[in-house]
Amino acid sequence: MELGTFSISLTVKDLKASRAFYEKFGFTVFGGDASQNWLILKNDETTIGLFHGMFESNMLTFNPGWDSDANPLSSFTDVRELQKQLKAQDVVLSAEADESTTGPASFVAIDPDGNPILVDQHV
Repeated sequence: MELGTFSISLTVKDLKASRAFYEKFGFTVFGGDASQNWLILKNDETTIGLFHGMFESNMLTFNPGWDSDANPLSSFTDVRELQKQLKAQDVVLSAEADESTTGPASFVAIDPDGNPILVDQHV
């Protein structure tokens, strides 16, 4: 299964303090908007998202259609197809992509330990 590029989305209490902390580990701001309470940081091929007040818990994130620098890929498995494959394996989704649409969409699964997994397609 081709899930796309991976990152971890962290729920943070203080965006500025979290940014400063991760910058000590060599991460730099790659994207996002601090005025909207979210930033994307990178260190080489490792990506983390910092989100204040947007999610209840940390989550694994996969982005079909993007490489690790958020550049669109010419070929990838659409999020709706990934959703169909997982549902066929009896994976329960807490949020689903509308399978009648095309383009950007997402779904969320919850692993057996309660960790959310967001599959979020932007193209």
